[in-house]
Amino acid sequence: MPRNRYYNGPTSAHFDGLRFHSAGLRTDRSLREILRWKRNGQRAQWPAHVPVTPVQPPARSNQARITMVGHSSTLIQIAGLNILTDPVWSHRASPVRFAGPKRVIQPGIRFGDLPEIDIVLISHNHYDHLDIATLRRIEAVHQPLFILPLGTDATLAPVVPRARLRSGDWHDRIEATPECRIILTPAHHWSARGLGDRRMALWCGFWIETAAGRIWFAGDTGYGDGAIFRQIHTDHGAPDIALIPIGAYAPRWFMAEQHVGPEEAVRIFQDVGTAHGLGIHWGTFQLTDEPREEPVTLLAQHMDAAGIAQERFRAFAPADVFIRP
Repeated sequence: MPRNRYYNGPTSAHFDGLRFHSAGLRTDRSLREILRWKRNGQRAQWPAHVPVTPVQPPARSNQARITMVGHSSTLIQIAGLNILTDPVWSHRASPVRFAGPKRVIQPGIRFGDLPEIDIVLISHNHYDHLDIATLRRIEAVHQPLFILPLGTDATLAPVVPRARLRSGDWHDRIEATPECRIILTPAHHWSARGLGDRRMALWCGFWIETAAGRIWFAGDTGYGDGAIFRQIHTDHGAPDIALIPIGAYAPRWFMAEQHVGPEEAVRIFQDVGTAHGLGIHWGTFQLTDEPREEPVTLLAQHMDAAGIAQERFRAFAPADVFIRP
């Protein structure tokens, strides 16, 4: 009988006592399907290195200010707080240093140039989102509060034993500080750190609520029927800024239920009613088949097709800075 090594809690609409799931979507892929994908040979050639000039953020900002580190790693500065999302400063998104997806562009902020970090948000336990080496460095220097979905804390607790951890279920509200409330939002995705642990820890997005504004970080997600995104708008209103994934989507037959592409990212942008969108989860680690710059081009095309001004939702590249108007 399989045992959940990460989480032991009551069953719910998305937890059967052993595994979590996304209603109506089949995010699991068989070995046969993985081999079919790998045999197709449609993987685009990415550059080995893309130059970037890192930026140095201010110590604090009351006004919403977001700096792109790379992939899904961003620095959110708002209401005097410094928040990191899915921080990865390592050279590879992998359990080992000698193999796995390699960073093609360096972080948009040097680690030593980070301001004091108050909160770290980790959306799920995949290696391109939960990087132990980076989290150890952050804890050693900053001692932040780590907020994670159910079961994800079990990966971090043994290896960063002094870390302050708060875990939650979808829709849980965590009072991170007197100035900031974090709400875990649903996503269509999955989790695993190795063999035999698929979907034993939860995945999520994060709604960040402060007096200075509201920011939504979508995490990794497929689109499904879009209901979860329309419900986020119903439950919380429209975010001032939404960080929405736009990459790691090809081939669609394999990726559609776990990663949105640019067309679906535009639908999410519309569903949540955000004023400003930033496209993340592209161009840092080659995880899938599409060319590196394709998400940028397709996002612009789908924005035009939807009749939405380009400046409202753009691809966010390492060292880019967005300051809420």
